[in-house]
Amino acid sequence: MTAGGKTLAIESLDVWHGQLRAVHGISFTVAPGETLALVGANGAGKTTLLRAIAGAHLPRSGHIRLGGEDITRLKSHERVARGIALVPEGRRLFGQMTVEENLLLGRTARRPGDWTVERVLDTFPNLKPRLKARAGTLSGGEQQAAAIGRALMSNPDVLLLDEVSLGLAPLVVERVYLSLSDLMKTGVTIILVEQDLGRAMSVANRIICLLEGHAVLESAAQDLTRDAVTDAYFGLSRHTAPVEAIP
Repeated sequence: MTAGGKTLAIESLDVWHGQLRAVHGISFTVAPGETLALVGANGAGKTTLLRAIAGAHLPRSGHIRLGGEDITRLKSHERVARGIALVPEGRRLFGQMTVEENLLLGRTARRPGDWTVERVLDTFPNLKPRLKARAGTLSGGEQQAAAIGRALMSNPDVLLLDEVSLGLAPLVVERVYLSLSDLMKTGVTIILVEQDLGRAMSVANRIICLLEGHAVLESAAQDLTRDAVTDAYFGLSRHTAPVEAIP
């Protein structure tokens, strides 16, 4: 199990890139053990929102609370210590270090919990024969597994996954998602950014669709059809919020 369940609450969050308002007043909560998928086209604000939760991009207004504690102004490493771990787009492993060394970096947060190198290898068995290999020599799927494993080594309450399937062959994506399905059974809370609607809807408990920084659709995954999500994705849904002018 995870180090402990904490509810994540996002309250009226606004995030800007210079003069561009990338996230518009978004609010939602994620319960312990829940898997939430953020979907939307390129530029919808998914990665910006995820980075804001992780502390890599400070919001202009609004609040981020974890287990009731306001962490909005904490630095990224302080959020890791509180229980938030980000697997960024592109994995960003240390290529000259071994897989094992990359995994052990996740322990620097010194949070209590059950995640060990052995448990990561049980979750991602494709890493077992590559444990002593340099991360830069891994395949894309192996790198994704190692990046997720490194984040899990911090024993997070909330795991943020950005574009899990990006750049991977379909067969590799299938293997990664099989491992993720097993991971979700451990009780870790996950926020998943994914452009593959089918994948997102197959694993998530709840879906939020973003369009130009707005949350235009939010529902339990089981209550949604692919057509409803697709309409929101492209701004065709009656749920779509109007685009606000930039002041």
